[in-house]
Amino acid sequence: MSPAQVAAGLARFNEAPFTTVEAALLECCGSRRWAHRMAAHRPFPDLPSLLAASDEAGYDLAPRDIAEALAAEPAPFLHDDAPRAAHLALQAAHAAYESRFGHSFVICLDACPPSQAVDQVLAAIRVRLTHEVDDERALTADELRRLARSRLVELVAGGW
Repeated sequence: MSPAQVAAGLARFNEAPFTTVEAALLECCGSRRWAHRMAAHRPFPDLPSLLAASDEAGYDLAPRDIAEALAAEPAPFLHDDAPRAAHLALQAAHAAYESRFGHSFVICLDACPPSQAVDQVLAAIRVRLTHEVDDERALTADELRRLARSRLVELVAGGW
């Protein structure tokens, strides 16, 4: 993505109707409070300012807002051509995680090659199942913020 693409996308983001932006932001993070706050704080002068505002809004989320965002996260999936064993392993790992922590597993895989994503997710679930509830809650909130940042970049750079 070129700086010009980002600048043009950000300009459209800043100028779009509030409800349109809020709906798009809900696709980045499923917390209505986060999306409303982000839409209300426009205009953003540049991408770093947008991402900083996203982080700030994410840190300010109450537990109920985080729960709302987690409930909106899509279930993990594999392509149909993935081996059945991979599908079963992922389903079992997610079920164990949800049973222990009461919400779906989230992880930002931005730096992970697609060919390694399943292994990365399974390894992360195994490690995170050993966490205390409070530690995992904090890590989950961090992952939600990372996902929101990544999705915001895609939103703005994607021509929005």
